[in-house]
Amino acid sequence: MLKKDCAFCSIVGKDAPGNIIFEDDLVCCFLDIDPINEGHVLIVPKKHCHDVDELEEETFIRITKLSRKMTKVMKKAFHPDGYTIMQNGGKFTDFGHYHLHIFPRYVNDEFGWNSKELDNQSSFESVREKLRDTLVEIN
Repeated sequence: MLKKDCAFCSIVGKDAPGNIIFEDDLVCCFLDIDPINEGHVLIVPKKHCHDVDELEEETFIRITKLSRKMTKVMKKAFHPDGYTIMQNGGKFTDFGHYHLHIFPRYVNDEFGWNSKELDNQSSFESVREKLRDTLVEIN
């Protein structure tokens, strides 16, 4: 189901231009309009959803398989030093529609992010236990 005010749904529904590389009944893959590097693609589900945990299982599997295939395509087409596969969630899902980024990487492309370091081993242990306990709760 497409959402009228969604830029990605407009591309999927062919109501807006998009540089589509591949599509099937569940997913659409097109070039990012603001690429990190040449060949930066997005894979989106055709059914509008916001986060990865909202994806239907079959769609999630299709996106995962397509990400592997697009990585192979990127390697052959652009001969990068590596690649990045990245997906943001929650408030960081810009455009409000789930999408997976895949882009070629080069040694001096300056892509990166800042991260916070945990102070000590007890911080790691605390975080590990919190995640383990929560994992048990949701199973």
